[in-house]
Amino acid sequence: MSRIHEALRKAAQENIERPRPSETRDERYSQMFEKAPPSATALVETVEPEEVELDEFNQIIRNAREVAFDPANGSLLVNPAKPREAPSEEFRSLRTRLNHLQTLQSLHTLVVTSASPAEGKSFTAANLAITQAQLSEKRVLLADFDLRRPNVHTALQIDSSPGVTDYLAGQAAMEDVVRKVAGMNLWLMTAGESVPNPLELLNLKECKNLIDQLRTHFDWVILDTPPLLSAADANLLATMCDGTILVVRIGTTTYDAVTRALQSLCENNVLGVVVNGSPHGDLGKYSYQYGYDSGEQGKRTQTEAGTLYWV
Repeated sequence: MSRIHEALRKAAQENIERPRPSETRDERYSQMFEKAPPSATALVETVEPEEVELDEFNQIIRNAREVAFDPANGSLLVNPAKPREAPSEEFRSLRTRLNHLQTLQSLHTLVVTSASPAEGKSFTAANLAITQAQLSEKRVLLADFDLRRPNVHTALQIDSSPGVTDYLAGQAAMEDVVRKVAGMNLWLMTAGESVPNPLELLNLKECKNLIDQLRTHFDWVILDTPPLLSAADANLLATMCDGTILVVRIGTTTYDAVTRALQSLCENNVLGVVVNGSPHGDLGKYSYQYGYDSGEQGKRTQTEAGTLYWV
């Protein structure tokens, strides 16, 4: 009899310790840690999902594939090795104004656009990004969101794909589309493969999530976007970003075009206007003139992109 009583006692004890069917795995783990000594619970660390995501993205940025800074001839990009050459001074002035604005408001993502094509928006976006990246404490990303006529990869002589379209379409991972310019605090995101439906891609929730993620990891995210009056892309992107700069070209952009472009944007989102290509003296003593080689003989001539002026 004593052995029978002993077996019944053990069975009852096992039934008490066995998890109840209604218990969830988390409830059982919770009970285990409640019974565990303090030394055991101290070994358990809680890591928030957002912290893991931040760390993973920082790792992607640190390990980004490097490309050489090799601008194409005639691209008119600022040369960090020659800070006194034009148009460096004007972009440093623009940089100073924007960095001051950043101290007054949350300003990290910036749309650079124009009213119509060929007004210098890509020229402005690229040079502003390069100039910002010259500040050692800044982490800058230049992203080509002009998915219709991309230009960043051409100006910097790198492959366009993989890029933005490939990432949004789920064809490439983040580590594939972010590249770092060697020796600079400048990262690049090219446009990617040509797509027949750019606006549909930009309307995906992944696009908003991407811009929000980039805002968290870079001091400045500068987006080169299509002209406002040619497509709705820039208007949509402006709603996702902190500010917009409108580039206009003297002698090309009409007053009506500027008015319609500004009306298409949220008034509170427009930070200012960059006036491009003014003849000498038209904008007063604060304008800055420069030229570039326009012929085989290397003759220095005034260009259409001759003056950059912040209004």
